[in-house]
Amino acid sequence: MRAFSLLLLGLAIASTDLAFAQMKLPSKTAPGAIETRYFTAIDGLMDGNADVILKETRQGKNVTAATLDVCYPATKGADRKDRFVANLTVNGQNLTGTTQSLGDKLPVTVKLVRKPVGDTFEFRGQISIGQTVTEVTSTDNSDLSEKEFLDNQTSDDGITPAPKDFTDVSPEAIGVRVKVDAALDFLKSLKGEAVEVGVSSLSISCDALRAGEQTINLTADPERAAALIAKAKAAPGVVAAGWTSGTVEMDRTIRFAAADWRDGDKINRDKIASAVSGVLAKTLAAKAAGAEWDANTGKLKLSFKRPSPIYPALALTETVEVTALVSPDKPGGSDRLMLWISSPVITTADEGTGPKLSLSEESTGDEEGGEPKDDNGSLEALAREFKGQRWDADKSMWK
Repeated sequence: MRAFSLLLLGLAIASTDLAFAQMKLPSKTAPGAIETRYFTAIDGLMDGNADVILKETRQGKNVTAATLDVCYPATKGADRKDRFVANLTVNGQNLTGTTQSLGDKLPVTVKLVRKPVGDTFEFRGQISIGQTVTEVTSTDNSDLSEKEFLDNQTSDDGITPAPKDFTDVSPEAIGVRVKVDAALDFLKSLKGEAVEVGVSSLSISCDALRAGEQTINLTADPERAAALIAKAKAAPGVVAAGWTSGTVEMDRTIRFAAADWRDGDKINRDKIASAVSGVLAKTLAAKAAGAEWDANTGKLKLSFKRPSPIYPALALTETVEVTALVSPDKPGGSDRLMLWISSPVITTADEGTGPKLSLSEESTGDEEGGEPKDDNGSLEALAREFKGQRWDADKSMWK
């Protein structure tokens, strides 16, 4: 019996040893294995304004292949970018190569010396683009694994093709992601359209150049936004189109039943403008001086006049301007509307008869998180007038 027990114990130990032998414990990259590493910053290029990616293929500690991708201002201080991608010849510590810039078609020559220094690397040499020669002296450069590099490349253009409502995106704000080589034709197609193009989105970033796609930001009347998005999606080279972030801030927005504020299937803008103007005239203690709807953006610009209290004897006049935007609370059909109003913008001028006193405006910032100056409870008054709801930021819901 004892012999049988010892036999079982021996088998158990043998099985355990076999199991451990079959386990594959994680290990570092094996010596001599091929791996890809990246450098995403090499100081000194184009006065520090270059966006650099150096991709290396290594076998052990030896570099077997390298590609240098540099995006830079086409001219000094310009927003327009150019880019070159050079496959480099590796000869010991020397990295050399020639290519042509992708935009301006300028000849490019790369001559770099790469030297490991402890856990970092230094690069020295020259990069010539056309007639411009840049001396490279860059130290303390750390490399990234391929996983680390790819994790850092994720980006979100904020485009939502089919939002459930307009709490996270703005009803007038449209984003269109389009192939870079098709962007010009798309922009030309917008000429004559009742839409505004964001100037900053015309500048093609380095990320856009590398991805081959750029995002154009548009502003349109919310009542036409859905049709414009559908048209954009059908345009050549367009990858995605939808709503994005824009003017509307939820803490300055109310939501209310649409029935009393529509004329058929259209928003009764005259009625809304009259109601908003009447409420604000009371809360701002001012006389209504104008109301104008923007044909491109669908925004309502309201202006009011009131005596300036800053120096009563001069009888100066304050002009208070407020911008408003009204739209359904979600794309498609809805029985509710939402109304956003901006913080008041106040200017002071001498509007009396005879010679005028010229005044210069000095901007002053409100305290962070405080109620906008001279708002005088306008949002609460509008919510009462429209029998509407305010947005609860803590609970992310209408209240």
